[in-house]
Amino acid sequence: MSAVPSSLQHELNDPAGVVSVPAAKVRWTPASVEQLFELPFADLMFRAQQLHRQHFDANAVQRSTLLSIKTGGCPEDCSYCPQSAHHDTGLDKQALLSLEDVVSAARSARDAGATRFCMGAAWRGPTDRDLAHVKDMVRSVRALGMETCMTLGLLKPGQAEALAEAGLDYYNHNIDTAPTFYGQIISTRTIEDRFDTLERVRNAGIKVCSGGIVGMGEDRRARAAMLATLANMDTPPESVPINNLVPVPGTPLADTPPIDPFEFVRTIACARITMPTSHVRLSAGRENMSDELQALCFLAGANSIFYGDRLLTTDNPQTERDDRLFARLGIRPA
Repeated sequence: MSAVPSSLQHELNDPAGVVSVPAAKVRWTPASVEQLFELPFADLMFRAQQLHRQHFDANAVQRSTLLSIKTGGCPEDCSYCPQSAHHDTGLDKQALLSLEDVVSAARSARDAGATRFCMGAAWRGPTDRDLAHVKDMVRSVRALGMETCMTLGLLKPGQAEALAEAGLDYYNHNIDTAPTFYGQIISTRTIEDRFDTLERVRNAGIKVCSGGIVGMGEDRRARAAMLATLANMDTPPESVPINNLVPVPGTPLADTPPIDPFEFVRTIACARITMPTSHVRLSAGRENMSDELQALCFLAGANSIFYGDRLLTTDNPQTERDDRLFARLGIRPA
């Protein structure tokens, strides 16, 4: 089972956006998703809300906490990432955290209301020795009664199965952006490498967490193509993080102009419409969002957030601010 069917690889990169598949298999094209983006704002929001309420409690939001278990020194050259060894961002490298430190952080996250604990390591991919330590982390966090998620980079054959054996619930591996824009953001791996890992994760029986980043200088068509790529996977990701670029000094995207806030909300709504049964997560960038903008995102179908003061190496709204916002909106934990 491929992440993106081979019959769609050409079409997803085709500017015409024409997909030749049987009528019984409805597929989103970049062009058809772009048409969603172009709807009047109220119409788009109404359509997203209708679908959201068909599949989810419209007033419940799932809370996840993300911990960097190994920071900095990554050999990849992702233009947005302060952890890349290719960029001088002043970030201090940190070795793999101890099991005790990870369990302590997970326990604190659980007590603060998070139900899923996500662990990220700045690797191109884990070694088998790394994986042995990571598996212990998965088992220990699950013993606290939390769902587990890992983002460790590219996985080799057999590694996804090892993580599944340890009980991992989700594996995060974002496609980042549209296939046609990918090479402008990353040169040390291809988007096909991403698909290979996603296929291994899915075949191992682990749930997929995969989304992307907006505001990297891409146009609306690229945002539409990214969502079409995700929606057209044989099984769309169970979790879809939508990140708003946090420009970090020292990275190539440090001076990128911010995306229009309404365009960001439109991206959330289009993700909800194209992947109606997936959790759509507000991820990086919330620190710079007003309460009003976040409320619009929830109205557009976002029903998951990263909860806590840090997202790997960037700031995130403090839990108290989130609690106050949820109280004002009548939002419950999912």
